[in-house]
Amino acid sequence: MTSRERILTAMSNRQPDMVPVAPDTSNMIPCRLTGKPFWDIYLYRNPPLWKAYIDCARHFGFDGWLPGVGAQGKYRNCAIVQRTEERIYLQGYSEENGKRVWHPYVTVFYVADPPTGGVPVEKIGLPREPETWEDFEDPAPEMTEAEVVAAATEHMGEDGAVGVHVGIPGLYNVEQIYEYHDNYSAVKERALQQEAGIEARMEQVIAMKPDFILTGFSGCLVFQTPDIFRDLGLPTLQRLTRIAKDAGIPTQVHSCGPERALVEICAKETDLSSINPLERPPMGDCDLAEIKRLFSRDIGLMGNLHTTEHMLHGTPEIVARESRWCIDVAAEDGGFILSTGDQCGRDTPDENIHAMIEVARTHGVY
Repeated sequence: MTSRERILTAMSNRQPDMVPVAPDTSNMIPCRLTGKPFWDIYLYRNPPLWKAYIDCARHFGFDGWLPGVGAQGKYRNCAIVQRTEERIYLQGYSEENGKRVWHPYVTVFYVADPPTGGVPVEKIGLPREPETWEDFEDPAPEMTEAEVVAAATEHMGEDGAVGVHVGIPGLYNVEQIYEYHDNYSAVKERALQQEAGIEARMEQVIAMKPDFILTGFSGCLVFQTPDIFRDLGLPTLQRLTRIAKDAGIPTQVHSCGPERALVEICAKETDLSSINPLERPPMGDCDLAEIKRLFSRDIGLMGNLHTTEHMLHGTPEIVARESRWCIDVAAEDGGFILSTGDQCGRDTPDENIHAMIEVARTHGVY
């Protein structure tokens, strides 16, 4: 099997030739491997992150898993209001009656870390309205989402699978938690509007012919309880996964943090194909062996090496041991992708990634 076939077979909860291996290196490690300042990738898209990721998968030789291509032309109507050796500060604005009205937040781009958005200008000592600035012009060509998916799919080839993200309603931050309890009707109305638009969005996505559809969001059960998820997000997820199943496209939920309850809901009440990253304590609450035993008939699994204790701070021997354990408890009858918890850190040793891949290629053969 090719890497693409292997990933999609396991994601569809079937048995491939061997356990696919796809450590979550979706951000920092690909940027590090370019040798460029991280703002080149995140701000200037030189290269775009999706291309850096595919090159990273080829560099290490794991099965590519690209769950989305990222926003194009994201930083319109923005200006660089300050530069240092380590940071670039980007502030947005709008035009009102011929006057530039500056937004109260900046996005901070770092030389060796992913960007941080939504930072209040006062918090970092910048003036509310900059006195000087450099208008930002995106040097990368404008491309539609469909064009980027096509470009990523062509660049990936058979080295992995390329997905498209489709969102679902939910609570994404602390402010929305308060709003849910203080103004429930408004939050519920937004969720219903998003659910109503899912068919149009799914028509667009299916036309792009992605290998799979990624949904959910990071920390799904961090800012909301399982009951709130049932109220806001589950109806949309049920509709989305049903449409994708009818179209023959696998679906996957990504939700770092506590996820055990979400696995059960998705396995028993949706047509979801696969779920990740099934993080171990203390990052999450997932026991991979238990989840395999209880839910693997209904859903494919992807995870769950610890990204800090094992991948970042462990040795190749520790990574190999934990990789073998994951395969031993979760690989039977297929439906399992050996991966990590959410996002391997920038300084994860290359030899630890190689150790994980080696175990999958030898110990993970069916």
